[in-house]
Parts: sequence; structure tokens; C-alpha cells
Amino acid sequence: MDRQTEILAPDDAGFARAAELLTAGAQVAFPTETVYGLGADARNGTAVAGIYAAKGRPAFNPLIVHLAEAAQAQTFVQWTDAAEALAGAFWPGALTLVLPLKDGHGLSSLVTAGLQTVGLRVPDHASARRLLATFGGPVAAPSANPSGRISPTRADHVSAGLEGRIAAVLDGGPCPVGLESTIIGLAGPDPVLLRAGGIPAEAIEAALGRPLVPPTDSAINAPGQMVSQYAPRAPITLNVTRPAPDTLYLGFGPGPCDLNLSSAGDLREAAANLFAHLHQLDAENRPIAVAPIPMKGLGIAINDRLRRAAAPR
Repeated sequence: MDRQTEILAPDDAGFARAAELLTAGAQVAFPTETVYGLGADARNGTAVAGIYAAKGRPAFNPLIVHLAEAAQAQTFVQWTDAAEALAGAFWPGALTLVLPLKDGHGLSSLVTAGLQTVGLRVPDHASARRLLATFGGPVAAPSANPSGRISPTRADHVSAGLEGRIAAVLDGGPCPVGLESTIIGLAGPDPVLLRAGGIPAEAIEAALGRPLVPPTDSAINAPGQMVSQYAPRAPITLNVTRPAPDTLYLGFGPGPCDLNLSSAGDLREAAANLFAHLHQLDAENRPIAVAPIPMKGLGIAINDRLRRAAAPR
């Protein structure tokens, strides 16, 4: 290990230390309502390069920039009426907006992976908002895990994957949503659903008063679009109703299983439990089978993560 990773409490000293490290160009993991993010100063190319190095993340995979307040967004991007409507409805919250960069934006090109757009969001988590306000600038932050592996929803998940590779973890407890943000592309004439996430597409369409459209090409223009991602070490099989005897069964709804995303069939509870349950099952290093999850509401995002977790690596 290169160094010992500090564990910081969510108190005055912890926030001050985390902001100090970010200012110095270090990488700090912090909680959001979705998952833990691995943050660095989005204006500092060397600091952002440290995110890619710590995670082993491909440099063509762009990062999301986290802001303390919605008003900061217009410093970096060309704002639109649709962006204003969605920010007003869902910020702070689990929604990322991808917009064209403004001239003189000041963000590192590593954040955007060379694209002319950037994803922005204002997280709805007290510790994240306080850290961002204390730091006073934009923080680039993908999920705080080795690239391609299960996303972290607790500080110990971060430590298990990145101990010794990052400066600190701000421990703010479990993440309440448990799924990454929904990503909406607003760089063209139509709003594009780039990634399903913590806010259902139906709610976004209602706020816009128009439907979302799918991406028109297979290019990676937002986080979370890699074919294989969120993967446990063991193989994972989906939509299983009768698991084999040698597998661990991740259930949904009533019935016997090793762990249950939600015995009541509640998709919000299932989303919050998804990554933590995968971490727990993966620790046993046995094949994992997953019960069918309804393709509606948050179930669309849950199934997206599971499909990528089960994809060939």
C-alpha cells in the first residue's frame, strides 16, 4: 500500500481535514445519497488523474462534477430551460444533467474525457453538501470503488477496495438511495436518458412535460455506460426463480433466500440494499443467483446495474 487512508468523522474537524486534502490535490471519498464518491478538485488535472489511478478507471470514461448549489452550474455549462426545470424539480437529488461546456469553464479535460459536455449534480446528502461548501469548488467524483466492481454504499466498502490508495474516507454512514444518479443528456434537441438511476424516468418526463429518448449511438458519453460494471468477483445469474443448490440466492419479495433485497417487494428498499447485499454475498466467493426484479420505476435502474454486473468481463 502506498499510504494509510484516514477515516474522518462527519464533524467540524473531519470536514475541515477533508476540504484541506481536496485543496492539496488529494483524493477523498465521501457519502452521497446514492453511493460513496471518490472526490478530487475538478479543476486540478493532477488531482483528477489520481482518481483514475486509484480506481484503475479507463480514461475514456467521464466523471460527474458535484456542486454545493445549483447556481454554481452556470459557471461551467451552457444552461437551458430544460436544465432549469429539472434542477428546480430534483436538485439537490439523484439526478445528473449533461450539458455543453461553457468557454472558460476551468474544468480539467480529464473530467470530461475530452468531450465537449460535462455531467453535473447537486447531491442531497448533508455530509456531501457540507464538504462541498467547505471546499468551495467543483468536485469530480465517480463511485469510490475499483473500476468495474460493486459500488460502495458504506465507508467500509470504500476501505475494502481503496485502502492505501486514497487520502481519506469521510464516514457519513450508509447511503439512503443506494443507486447511482439518473443521467439526462441535454446537449441536443431532445432530452436523452443516458443512465437509469435513483430518480425514475417517469418522474423526469413529468417534470419536462415530454418523453425521454434513448441514446442514438453506442459511444460512451456519460458515466455508467460500460458493458461490464458493478461486478462481484463470483459469477452472477439473473432472473432466477429456482436457484441451484451451490449458489447464493439474492431474493426479492416473499420466499426463501440467502439475502432479500426487499421481502415486501418494495423497489425503493431493494435499491437501497442492492450494492450492500452484493458486497455481503461476494465475500463468500460463491456463484450468485438473483430473483426477477420488475421492470418498472426504480426496477429499471436496478436491472440495469444487475445486467452490467452479470456481463462478460
